[in-house]
Amino acid sequence: MCFVKRFGLYGLFFVLIGIGIFLISGCAGQQNKPAGESNVIKIGFAAPLSGSQAEMGTYLKNGALMAIDKINAKGGINGKKLELVAMDDKADPKEAVSVAQKFAADPSIVAVIGHLNSGASIPASAIYHQAGLVMVSPSSTNPKLTEQGFNNVFRVCTTDAMQGPFAAKFVKDKLKKDTAVVLDDKTAYGQGLADEFAKAFQADGGKILMREGINQGDKDFTALLTKIKSLNPQVIYFGGMYPEAGQMVKQMKSLGMNKIDFVSGDGVEDPAFIKIAGADANGTYASNVGPAIEKIPGAKAFIDEYTKKFGNPPGPYALFGYDAALAVITALEKAPKPDRADVLKVMPTVSFEGMLGKTSFDSKGDTTNKILTMFVVKDEKWQPVD
Repeated sequence: MCFVKRFGLYGLFFVLIGIGIFLISGCAGQQNKPAGESNVIKIGFAAPLSGSQAEMGTYLKNGALMAIDKINAKGGINGKKLELVAMDDKADPKEAVSVAQKFAADPSIVAVIGHLNSGASIPASAIYHQAGLVMVSPSSTNPKLTEQGFNNVFRVCTTDAMQGPFAAKFVKDKLKKDTAVVLDDKTAYGQGLADEFAKAFQADGGKILMREGINQGDKDFTALLTKIKSLNPQVIYFGGMYPEAGQMVKQMKSLGMNKIDFVSGDGVEDPAFIKIAGADANGTYASNVGPAIEKIPGAKAFIDEYTKKFGNPPGPYALFGYDAALAVITALEKAPKPDRADVLKVMPTVSFEGMLGKTSFDSKGDTTNKILTMFVVKDEKWQPVD
């Protein structure tokens, strides 16, 4: 039945007045809400979430989510819940700068966890610095990141200035090898790690037979490996990531290069490498800038919780994502206000016990935790070298 016929024009008039009062009071309530007041604290996250390195980026993100979910389950920070705002930098420096600009322009983002790759973190860090926005990298190992003089840049992993020499010493002292070919993927991470290995290896009496670069995304290394085979090195050291390393190791085996050890760094020590290389991965070595997860107190509970939450076991970088989030959470707990300025002010004083051990930061923003571990693939599984 028509409303006007039943109640008349006056009835309609009073209903409209009532609606108007309701809307005005609602708007007034919103306007009277104190500026900047929110029940949510937003933390940015940046890593490759698509493309060939997405698996490692997803481990980082999931690790960060575990730390955030844990604090939210306890009521958050001063009654405010934390929210992770994740963006995909595609492991590309230009995309990383674009992501950094978006986070910098959003005043609700109080800190950023990221990026995975040194080649992404280094250019992005300048954007965050201009915005007074703390960035905590879980996994960027190139020393240059914290040598720029920026007071807002921190990381929970140690650097290639330690990882490269660590691998060189392992090759010389444990594997007893004296000749090597050194390859890198021409990125800030890969080239920097390879440089540090080569420098330390030569200083210890090792001989570099060839130094060569490949491109990220390359899949066919047959011609390069055939050339390397003719040099008869004892070791190939590769500074780069698991997609290229997996293909390289498979092709080494198909060319009969079984007696040449393949050694790499933390960009390769990932389950995804074994998925690519399969049984050919066995015997591959790779260092990591943290402890073996099996040797960490409380690791079983972490693995079980991660597996239940995400449906698969954690890769090694889940630990780094977790601790990078803990660094930001600890700063937010210490900060007088959950804003950029106060987080930046307290960040140098942050200290906590996380999955990687005890973390605090030196004057450059580097972690004081310098644990390094060498792994080898046995039975198609990464295992720490005794």
